[in-house]
Amino acid sequence: MDYLNDTPISRKNKHLNAYERGQIALLYSEGISAYAIAKRLNRASNTIRNELKRGTVSQIKANKKVDIYFPDTGQRVYEDNRKNCGPKFKLLECENFIEHVVDKFYNSDHSIDSICGSAKLHNKFSNSKMVCTKTLYNYIDAGLLEIKNIDLPIKLKRSPKSKLIKDNKKKLGTSIDERPESINDRSEFGHWEIDTIIGKKTKDQAALITMTERTTRSQMIRKIADKSSNSVQEAMTKLIKETGNLFSKVFKSITSDNGSEFSELASIEEVVDTKVYYTHPYSSWERGTNERHNGLIRRFIPKGRSINEFSIEAIARVQNWCNTLPRKILGYLTPNEAFEEQVKQILYN
Repeated sequence: MDYLNDTPISRKNKHLNAYERGQIALLYSEGISAYAIAKRLNRASNTIRNELKRGTVSQIKANKKVDIYFPDTGQRVYEDNRKNCGPKFKLLECENFIEHVVDKFYNSDHSIDSICGSAKLHNKFSNSKMVCTKTLYNYIDAGLLEIKNIDLPIKLKRSPKSKLIKDNKKKLGTSIDERPESINDRSEFGHWEIDTIIGKKTKDQAALITMTERTTRSQMIRKIADKSSNSVQEAMTKLIKETGNLFSKVFKSITSDNGSEFSELASIEEVVDTKVYYTHPYSSWERGTNERHNGLIRRFIPKGRSINEFSIEAIARVQNWCNTLPRKILGYLTPNEAFEEQVKQILYN
């Protein structure tokens, strides 16, 4: 009786389920040993013994104490034990790291991932005293940190837009279709994307020129009198004078949209050795790096807020924040650090 061969298909390395627990209860009530039950279910004998121990309850019958196995009890104890499986919260072990994350998030406006990556890059904490980015977001979802989901500026699902490329009706300069692959794949430093940001849509309103370097993500923000081609050209002329002989080495190309404010931008090609490219109409993704950084700027200068209210010093602080934010794509270096390394190569090579 203890050596039955009619065993079902093997379920090795699988947890017992409710049906199997019912079988165990039936066979055990018939006086079959744990070893024989294990053979019948094609399980390890220790698995059956542990299950019998887990689901056995002491009862009083006829003034006598008897031990009876209940499959429901075994299932409940199993489920309770499973809730305690897995790694435990490291909040107490990582208290200093958590305080660092909260401080950087609220006082420096850095993202959760940039804080975590920068701390690891610069060895601010040992690995045993840190948790990863995913775990930090899990803690936020569980309400275990001071940081709440409502405080996270970009925790949302974006609806993808169709990328239908339209032909330019007006030719302001060289099309982005002619841009070399070395620019497209970001393998070469010195290629920028440019755009303007406005506040209120009324007359006599200042605007911002934003320029983003494609490789290092370095950001440049300049305040101009208004959103016109004359103001843009004045800002570019001033930048060329400030940069001097380095301009064409640092600004090898500039990619712009077809806005009227950039209608004269290609004229700088007559003054400096810098190439200007124009994107297709309604194709903002062709300047995706710059668009992404404009979104960062909007955290500080929201739409509808007059740019006249912001001083040059305030705009410089926004620029500095963008350039000192560690980036995952840069190995958690800041754009400033990546940009300085590239400029050093230009100066000393």
